[in-house]
Amino acid sequence: MTDIALHISGMSCGHCLNAVTRALAQVNNLETISVRMGRADLRVHDPATIESAKTAIEDAGYRVESVTGL
Repeated sequence: MTDIALHISGMSCGHCLNAVTRALAQVNNLETISVRMGRADLRVHDPATIESAKTAIEDAGYRVESVTGL
């Protein structure tokens, strides 16, 4: 398991938080630790899951600016 932070642009309200949370809930092998304005902290069970999480967020209309470790 690896803990990561996705830094996300385009989030500005509670709706954005909910949209990102819902998008991440659809990704397998991923545990959402927290979602806050501009950032999602995640625990991934497979490194390939990082790309799936990024895709889910971008498909929801937001942009992943960077990925860092926690």
